[in-house]
Amino acid sequence: MKQLLILCMMIGLTTNVTAQQKQQIHLWPGTVPGETAARHAAKVAPDASNNVTRLTDVTDPVLEIFPATAKNNTGASVIICPGGGYSILAINLEGYEIAAWLNKLGYTAFVLQYRVPKNEVGALQDAQRAIRIVRSRAASLGLNPEKVGMMGFSAGGSLTARAATRSNVNTYTPVDKADSLSARPAFGMLIYPAYLDRGEARSLTPELTTDSNTPPMFLFATADDPYGNSALVMAGALRDAKVPVELHFYNKGGHGYGLRPGNAAGEAWPGLAATWLQHIVK
Repeated sequence: MKQLLILCMMIGLTTNVTAQQKQQIHLWPGTVPGETAARHAAKVAPDASNNVTRLTDVTDPVLEIFPATAKNNTGASVIICPGGGYSILAINLEGYEIAAWLNKLGYTAFVLQYRVPKNEVGALQDAQRAIRIVRSRAASLGLNPEKVGMMGFSAGGSLTARAATRSNVNTYTPVDKADSLSARPAFGMLIYPAYLDRGEARSLTPELTTDSNTPPMFLFATADDPYGNSALVMAGALRDAKVPVELHFYNKGGHGYGLRPGNAAGEAWPGLAATWLQHIVK
């Protein structure tokens, strides 16, 4: 009964967060790079199992803004990349609910609807463009342009890692002044990330190159996660490159739990991440 009550409260939180959306920013003012399909709002997939709203067929990538309240605004912001195997976006579980948690900590959150399905090239373009747009609008939103970080779950963790390690690679033709700004996130947070171990013998994915320009990262995963090796190889690469990294690797938890109650891993990582964030953005 207690767990049912908590779940109901969480469902209510999701509804409230969705209702409180303040603004959408369309990433691309004109043609979306590499796209020929007509732009339209993302479609909600029919599968709503486990109280997860799944978006797909994203042809018009947007940022949804969730501002921190004036009384606790730290000036830092986090772009959230929901997961979903680069096929869908678990938009409430790994987007809106995470934004509500970040708001309580004093961070403005931006939930990124990046291109899916099966468009990893377009997703990276969207991530780079999102960082630049947030940076370009930071002053008007009461934010520090040097404290724009990124956070991702599962495939969104992959996207965050790609954005953090490939910020010096121009993936699209500049479209306005925002594109003159850096695409490097100030920090990265990878929660049960996937697809980071596509190298030989499950080593680091060759696309990911860690060096002195790679931002500090926080990683959380579990041993029973089928994608758990991703966090291990990423942490090792960051350590070898002398990039500040904090890794938490729990025994159980599986994959795709967000921060909902009833899963020990899902209940543990938010507190650890909050403490890490506090030190990073001070």
